[in-house]
Amino acid sequence: MNWEKIAREISINTASKIILLVLDGLGGLPVKGKTELEAAHTPNLDTLAAKSVCGLADPVFMGITPGSGPAHLTLFGYDPLKYVLGRGILEALGSGVEVAKNDLVARGNFATLKDNLIVDRRAGRIPTSENEKLCQRLNSSLKSVEGVKIQLFPGKEHRFVVKFSGEGLSDALSDADPQKENKPRVPAQALSKEAAKTAQIINDFIDEVINILKDSPSANAILLRGFSKHPSLPSMGEFYKLKPAAIANYPMYKGLARLVGMDVLDTGQDLPDLFTTLEKNYKDYDFFYIHVKKTDSAGEDGNFKAKKEAIEESDTYIPRLLALKPEVLVVTSDHSTPSLLKSHSWHPNPFLLFSKASLADKVSRFTERECSQGYLGRFQAIYAMPLMLAHAGKLKKYGA
Repeated sequence: MNWEKIAREISINTASKIILLVLDGLGGLPVKGKTELEAAHTPNLDTLAAKSVCGLADPVFMGITPGSGPAHLTLFGYDPLKYVLGRGILEALGSGVEVAKNDLVARGNFATLKDNLIVDRRAGRIPTSENEKLCQRLNSSLKSVEGVKIQLFPGKEHRFVVKFSGEGLSDALSDADPQKENKPRVPAQALSKEAAKTAQIINDFIDEVINILKDSPSANAILLRGFSKHPSLPSMGEFYKLKPAAIANYPMYKGLARLVGMDVLDTGQDLPDLFTTLEKNYKDYDFFYIHVKKTDSAGEDGNFKAKKEAIEESDTYIPRLLALKPEVLVVTSDHSTPSLLKSHSWHPNPFLLFSKASLADKVSRFTERECSQGYLGRFQAIYAMPLMLAHAGKLKKYGA
């Protein structure tokens, strides 16, 4: 069944409001018998779960570990197999980088290279101020490669965006990133004949950067992934007749929101700022996507305690969401990031939908194992959007 076709036919514009709270990387695996969610003290989420319909959502398919791009697209109701996005374009657009039709962009990390091994993929999470200085140094030192202009744009901590501007560039490239620490550097590989020249330009660029940064104690190498050009996606307004807004701190999530037609609202860098921004803009939109990153960052660092604390901190803001009285409030995640694995995983995400139109189940706590007993069961996350729209009264009857 073609959800996109149905959505265009039966979506209706109403005054009802939907809040989607995404606690990035929320799902976990047991450490000493409990996941981070099970170990966390979450009285507000637990009370809400008892009044909601719950389940477990698989971002793509069972067993598939998703990147943040496809995982979020699925939550927004887009088929992640049809709309394939490179992480670079999401990071670039989220950082305010202008990307022309012929430009190629990639997401980058400053990293630490020692004895020809990548010993730290994040260069110790260098301060953003140091990142800015490194980008400025490289931009002033780099030369065009075969007529291709190269420019770096600093992000938070160790992250940056690099843009290659020139004719004939291809994004059919593998990542120039070993993905694990204490591994040798890996070059970008052409995935098509047409990409061979681009791959050589990329690899020459990386070599030049390493040569320029050879005197740097920690950030002396770069890793690139998510090579991509500018895609074209239909907007959420076209699909669902929504006026959507995004509230997020990190560039990639802002970029993704812009690609699907959300207004990205200015907000501060701390968790309370997200909810203050929501309250200030609540009257102006009917769909709000709120992104919390700290749960994912702690999971990737393998820090069980920090992830548990990030969950507990997020829990304290649930009353502020409920005070706005949205017709639908959903709390879930884009993917799981168990601290036990220190990476994204294929495990399903706990899912909670609160609405006057929902049939509450017997779930008493917002945890992975409790949500598995909810009425929604285990389902593909692409159904999250029709569920939200239906409970908000934004879908008319399908068929005669």
